[in-house]
Amino acid sequence: MTFVGALDFAAVVVFAISGALAASRAQLDLVGFAFVACLTAVGGGTTRDVLLGRDAVFWIEDVTYIGVAVLAAFVVFFTAHLFESRLKVLTWADAVALAVAVSAGVGVANEMDQLPVIVVIMGIATGCFGGLMRDVVCNEVPLVLKQGELYASAACAGAIAGVVTTFITPSPVVMALSCGIVTFVLRAGSLRFGWTLPVYKSQPPRS
Repeated sequence: MTFVGALDFAAVVVFAISGALAASRAQLDLVGFAFVACLTAVGGGTTRDVLLGRDAVFWIEDVTYIGVAVLAAFVVFFTAHLFESRLKVLTWADAVALAVAVSAGVGVANEMDQLPVIVVIMGIATGCFGGLMRDVVCNEVPLVLKQGELYASAACAGAIAGVVTTFITPSPVVMALSCGIVTFVLRAGSLRFGWTLPVYKSQPPRS
């Protein structure tokens, strides 16, 4: 397995856990857990691979990814009740998964020699689409759309950091570290300290 493949694998594991936690909040059955976990785990990477026209979507080429996601769903099904606040665990697991997935998306696009703007977009797509699908299916307000929170913006900043790093050093490890750290720090700061971006506020109509 390549380093970028390992990033995809790590993102699948953590996103599968967050998907299963969302399924526990929705009180789904075991099959529902597996479905939501798999959807969350591979949704972003699938979107990326389809848009990039890769020869095979990563989890179709290697079904181990699906097996790991299902296993994570089963584990969470029997342990979710141990967490006092599943929403809090879900949110922080999602933050970790976002950081890893953005790095994976940037890495895959770099390997295919895409333009920097495409690399950034693929990083954002890989990081955000799985969680977006999870929240829509579980009838939750998508984290990526919560007012003022740094989510897609954190992914964008992380992806840009990854692109800038590739101009400094060809090391995929350094790229992944810079991308992941920037993404996670911004997302964590939003969760812990309330960091936000300005939001649009409509003005009252003039009389």
